[in-house]
Amino acid sequence: MIAPTFESPRTGHYRQPGGPWDLPSLDVLLTGVAAAPLADRVARVAGGLQAHGVGPGSAVAWQSPNRDEIAVLYRACWRLGAVAVPVHHLMGPHEVAGVLDAVHPAFVVHDLDAIPKGDPIETPWTDASRLAAVLFTSGSSGAPKGVLHTQATLAYKAAQMQHAHGLGPDDCVLMPAPAAHISGLLNGITLPGVVPFRTVFMARWDPEAALALIEGERVTFMVGPPTFFVSMMQAPGFSRERVASLRLISSGGAGVGEAFVAEASRAFGARVKRTYGSTEAPTIITDGHTIGEIEVHVDGNGELLTRGPEMCVGYLDPAQTADAFTPDGWFHTGDLAAISAGGAIEIVGRLKDVIIRGGENISTAEVEQVLEAHPDVRHAVAVGEADPLMGERVVAFVESAPGFDLDACRAWFAARGIARFKTPERVVVVDTIPLLPTGKPDRSALRARVATSD
Repeated sequence: MIAPTFESPRTGHYRQPGGPWDLPSLDVLLTGVAAAPLADRVARVAGGLQAHGVGPGSAVAWQSPNRDEIAVLYRACWRLGAVAVPVHHLMGPHEVAGVLDAVHPAFVVHDLDAIPKGDPIETPWTDASRLAAVLFTSGSSGAPKGVLHTQATLAYKAAQMQHAHGLGPDDCVLMPAPAAHISGLLNGITLPGVVPFRTVFMARWDPEAALALIEGERVTFMVGPPTFFVSMMQAPGFSRERVASLRLISSGGAGVGEAFVAEASRAFGARVKRTYGSTEAPTIITDGHTIGEIEVHVDGNGELLTRGPEMCVGYLDPAQTADAFTPDGWFHTGDLAAISAGGAIEIVGRLKDVIIRGGENISTAEVEQVLEAHPDVRHAVAVGEADPLMGERVVAFVESAPGFDLDACRAWFAARGIARFKTPERVVVVDTIPLLPTGKPDRSALRARVATSD
């Protein structure tokens, strides 16, 4: 079990609860749903989980592509004061085992078609400082980090995004991002709790299927990395008429440049917003400006630091929390930024060695650790290569024995139970990996080599 109480690393007025913000009540997360049958299912699943020993502070884990039952599970957990632990559906067996070892769930849902049901639990848990979810994200150090969010942090962010986007009951969101992501959770699960609009989940991304859903469901709002929208624009069935209902696009990650915004705006006839955030600090910047009460500043190294009521309360690993947060609550984003005299914020680079492929964060250290465990690989360095569709893709430079190629690399990652999206898509065998005077790999030289290669 996860401990039922957790001390936030943030201090002073950034500690939850009791902050100066007008946090929405917990009820909006649990009862602001579009249809009564969903509320009834939440109550009965909460009763079923309670009958299996789930209570305040208990962790409930599951692994599944997007489907309606995930929204029910999240809300049922929150009704009991329990902690939702969604496992990314593309995680391999090795990664899943690591997640379960880290959280020690009181209950694991192995089959979403057989979620336990029991006597309805109608009264929601009322302590908004209770942990609500553990979301796993790739960190620059290699091992995935378990990011801790409370009911209050999620509620606050949902209310702020509803206001920022001007969403109402007539809206409908298409959600292809996994509900194990902060984007899927925020926009597909909690936002429809603030305003009861419809969420249309996609289990897997398919541009033609997305066009059919936008047209058939009259989707008005969509969130995702540029790859989603680029692939729809390139799909044979794309037409302006089929996406006429879409009025707002929110896009973040690699590749969200001015050219993409202009092209997507013309093609979809919709407002396209450039957003920036992370699992730890969800959607803190839209179109170059902060949202709500979030604070930002750039330190002497050019790194963007941030703090505010939507911030996570830390990581499962206290050492990671201490490393990422300052004593007064500022979070090190790992991104380089510039702030203009007028307050506009521009992300200009990354300090962290993270590759963002199709909206998925991939730790270069994790990729390198897997590669260097291969008996034929002496040294490996992973870098990102610009890709017009995915934003970036993984390129591996390796010092290896003869015969280690892309096919061998793919087979090795599959055998180790690593998610397919983390597997290098290009392998470059080199005699020697260039080093800096410090002895560290010269990643800039390798990125330059990638950029100038055919």
